[in-house]
Amino acid sequence: MTTRIPGIHHVTAISGPAQANVAFYTGPLKQRLVKKTVNFDDPGTYHLYYADPKGSPGTVLTFFPFADAGPGQAGPGMASAYAYAVPAAGFDALIADLKAVALEVSAPSLRFGERVVTVKDPDDAPVELIESATATDMHGFHSVTLWEREPDKTARILTDVFGYEAVGSEKLNGVERLRLKAPGAERGNIIDIIRTDAVVRGRPGKGTIHHVAFRARTQDEQHGWQEALARVGHRTTDVIDRQYFNAIYFREPGGVLFEIATDPPGFAVDEPEATMGTKLMLPPQYEPIRARIEQVLPKLTVAS
Repeated sequence: MTTRIPGIHHVTAISGPAQANVAFYTGPLKQRLVKKTVNFDDPGTYHLYYADPKGSPGTVLTFFPFADAGPGQAGPGMASAYAYAVPAAGFDALIADLKAVALEVSAPSLRFGERVVTVKDPDDAPVELIESATATDMHGFHSVTLWEREPDKTARILTDVFGYEAVGSEKLNGVERLRLKAPGAERGNIIDIIRTDAVVRGRPGKGTIHHVAFRARTQDEQHGWQEALARVGHRTTDVIDRQYFNAIYFREPGGVLFEIATDPPGFAVDEPEATMGTKLMLPPQYEPIRARIEQVLPKLTVAS
């Protein structure tokens, strides 16, 4: 078994109406909709996947869009933000493009020496864009931020079990930020953990992150992570078939829901790579009621 997690596989969040979500992420954010399927536990709800053109691990952002969802609020025990790595050569141009379509972009600030700006999606979720000297496109994750009351407990899982390394810390406006990095140069290999004295209570809802998924390159690696976590007192779920990867879940000490997802089989397992995301793909158990599902789900238009 590999002794280190290589980085993030995907991030899953909750949104409001699906069309507004699609328009934003395939439009100004320039991500590809690589899979249009349903929530396996609620087939009357979409599960939308955005990524690079191939649906590569480390680029995948997924949403459960609930049209009637109330607004959420990030707080301790939740993942509070995800960040894309933007090539330095295109960073200023991307900001200009976002402003040109009337999106409000925060003033740039420095985080561990890199410029970062924030833009809000249609559900007021913060989407961070970080200037990166190593990024080659605008699809890969740079990092995910976790909000913890006791960062040390979470950091120990990431370092002692997953193999991340603490590479620095900084404090800005009363918020302490610890940076952990998985060795290597895989996309999405950074986890930031913040702690703040502000009294905030988290509330799931639209605009919040549901869970963070880490990568297992193979099924054998995933089994190995189950065993490694059990040895330190963290039992995971059984392996769950999510059609495009197998998943196991557990809650880390601070309360964030963590998943470990396998790289295979990938998003081209049930449709050609060239046309991924154009058709509604259903798991086998829902094919007999496809007509009923398609009648309930709203039609979606992807930005051209």
